[in-house]
Amino acid sequence: MQKTRFRLLHIYLIFSLCASCTNSESVKDSSNLIVEQLLANPVFEPVLADPSVVFDTKEHKFYAYGTEDDWSDGNGSRLVPVLESTNLTDWTYVGDAFEQKPTWKKDGWIWAPDINHIHDKYYLYYSMSTWGDTNPGIGLAIADSPKGPFVDQGKLFASQEMDVPNSIDPFYMADNGEEYLFWGSFDHSSKQGTYAVKLDENGKKIKSLLDTTKIAAGDFEAVMIHKRDGYYYFFGSKGSCCEGKNSEYHVLVGRSQNLLGPYRDKSGNDIRIRGNGTPVMQGNDVYAGPGHNSRIITDQEGKDWILYHAIQKDKPKLSNGVSRRVLMLDEVHWENGWPIIHSGEPSPVRSAMPSF
Repeated sequence: MQKTRFRLLHIYLIFSLCASCTNSESVKDSSNLIVEQLLANPVFEPVLADPSVVFDTKEHKFYAYGTEDDWSDGNGSRLVPVLESTNLTDWTYVGDAFEQKPTWKKDGWIWAPDINHIHDKYYLYYSMSTWGDTNPGIGLAIADSPKGPFVDQGKLFASQEMDVPNSIDPFYMADNGEEYLFWGSFDHSSKQGTYAVKLDENGKKIKSLLDTTKIAAGDFEAVMIHKRDGYYYFFGSKGSCCEGKNSEYHVLVGRSQNLLGPYRDKSGNDIRIRGNGTPVMQGNDVYAGPGHNSRIITDQEGKDWILYHAIQKDKPKLSNGVSRRVLMLDEVHWENGWPIIHSGEPSPVRSAMPSF
């Protein structure tokens, strides 16, 4: 099982802690002084790409889901790996969301799952695509438990049906009595971009193939929308996601007072036009390609936290050539109504911990 790593800092000395030590207890050294706990990223490895997270109120645990990947450990592809945690920092792999691949598309991997606890069930919206796919699509699977098994409900739509190229990266959101699915990814054609469509039948179908709203330009992908203080914040990733230490993924934001936009960056530019967006996080000397973040989770002290993936530059790929996109956790700070993740780049060590 994969566990997070902890470190303790006391004045000038750094001590190692075992993974069984709890985050909530104060730790003292031999002089009986309080030792501050520091948490080291990543919080899970070797891979959990495109993370999505949900809290189970019955088990009082978090569950994180990631893109289908082969971890190069002899066990083949994980069909949407599922992790479990009580505190967002200790994560354990507990199985796969799917027992077998969906059959509505002949070829494809299960990418960018979006987990939601709605209608008394666990809804997992997901992408089916291959690299360079001309007709990827979005599907839905439902389970009674966050651990599954998830039962596939089939296809919601494909790119050619919606006339939106590269239809991947779903994101569900309910607002004012309506349910929406946002989706879309990198493309340069005239119909490129991130779009929104209304859902019907308790989130199991789309209302219309024709009634769509463009939200952002096609240089964005991995949409996540967060509502705060009267604004809707659009988080999206730009750049290359999966080129090892050369990955250029980074996160930008725009905001709007309406869910369907228009979203504008801090300079007032419409993010439906390519090149716009306010930076939230980019790579540094240690981590390349941070992006495709989860929803924001607020702890009991009111602090906001976000999961995302990044690539360690000193360990960029697995032995099978797959980019080693590890799971990261950082605090979201708000400055004059605009978010910044950590200090604008991934943190190797944090002094703050989520409180649950």
